[in-house]
Amino acid sequence: MSLKDRLIEDMKTAMKAKEEGKVRLSVIRMVRAAIKYAEIDKKMEFNDDNQVIEVLARELKMRRDAMEQFANANRPDKVQELEEEVAILMEYLPQQLTEGEIREIAKEIIAETGAQGPKDLGKVMGIITPKIKGRAEGKLVNQVVRGLLGS
Repeated sequence: MSLKDRLIEDMKTAMKAKEEGKVRLSVIRMVRAAIKYAEIDKKMEFNDDNQVIEVLARELKMRRDAMEQFANANRPDKVQELEEEVAILMEYLPQQLTEGEIREIAKEIIAETGAQGPKDLGKVMGIITPKIKGRAEGKLVNQVVRGLLGS
């Protein structure tokens, strides 16, 4: 079953669950709308799960950024709502890589490219980003690569 089909089935289940599935239903509807918007924007239907994962990762990043903003604004109620949404989104994304796994992948790429220092950050990020798309947050990957390149 494709990820889009799974979202549709989960939406139906959440609709039947009424109150218990209210947050889940809301998140799934937002994700499906974001996918539809991306399809319209790119003038193509997403038949590949990787394209859907890209949209899911973008939605996840937006919520994590918002959580940080609400935490700084001392709004624990909104942070909690966003945490629930993040948990639901994580169910549809592939298993996230740990920092150690990211470090190993980055070391391999640094060795392959012969990257020497901070000036080669773009070269390494250009190769690592497609390899781990949807499985790690870009901010964390950037920090790990910067640390390995000594910047």
